[in-house]
Amino acid sequence: MPVTAAVAADLADLTRLFAAYLCFYEVPRPAVQIQRFLAARLQQGDSQLLIARDALGHAQGFVQLYPLQSSLALAPAWLLSDLYVDEAARRCGVGEALMNAARTHAEASGACGLQLETARTNLAGQRLYERLGYIRDEQFFTYWLPLSG
Repeated sequence: MPVTAAVAADLADLTRLFAAYLCFYEVPRPAVQIQRFLAARLQQGDSQLLIARDALGHAQGFVQLYPLQSSLALAPAWLLSDLYVDEAARRCGVGEALMNAARTHAEASGACGLQLETARTNLAGQRLYERLGYIRDEQFFTYWLPLSG
């Protein structure tokens, strides 16, 4: 199944998939907000969105990466921020194809690694990540400071 860099023509499919992704994490948003957010990412080029399609061209999933710098490695890296596979396409290799495409993109950019975090309850995702060689961090905790605005 082809995984390609998303372009503006993919916006409707990305919006549908991203809405389902947000519902999965129980933070639904109106489609217009999602579309604005994704259109800005595509226009500004501040993230890398990759989209997977089946042989008929139907969008099956996406992954979104953000560039970052690894201070400990003194090298560029990527944050794998978002990964979603349409429910009907799960267990068909779409997630693995997206993860491999993300890795290929990161390697081609000279990155030292890919970082991701997932919900503790996302056991299927954790199995996939570990099967692909990702190592669960047992040393650091993630914290979040919500800011108004």
